[in-house]
Amino acid sequence: MLKKYSKQAIEMFTAHVKQNPEGFNWLVNNGYMELVAVLDAIRDDKKAFDFLMNNKFYILAAFVNAVWEDEKAFKFLMDQKAYDWAACANIINGDEKAQEALLKLKKEHFVNLALAIQYRIQQDGDRNVSPWGVLQNLFNFKKYD
Repeated sequence: MLKKYSKQAIEMFTAHVKQNPEGFNWLVNNGYMELVAVLDAIRDDKKAFDFLMNNKFYILAAFVNAVWEDEKAFKFLMDQKAYDWAACANIINGDEKAQEALLKLKKEHFVNLALAIQYRIQQDGDRNVSPWGVLQNLFNFKKYD
């Protein structure tokens, strides 16, 4: 089932992606832990992805995979009529037509979310390839069970 998120919830999720503590606090205080988990899952946190799957947030889990250009995940979003999430993933992957479509539908909050996630992914990528970032990652041990 497709859970509807208010414009405010998406805007607070965007604030969280931009590392604004107000966004994170709002999401936690208003019961949107699944949106917090989406960012963590996009950033390759396996436990966050498992949280989405175990709690039946299949649309959001598919969104995470669609961000990483998984065609089956994108098809799942379309089949579930999760068009905003599908378009958001396409924007992250450089599709300008998806951005234009959301703007025409007055859904700029999803465009802003996509651009924030895209920027965060680029930041993470830069961190992984810069000499300082590589050094930092050597000492940043992830805990997987």
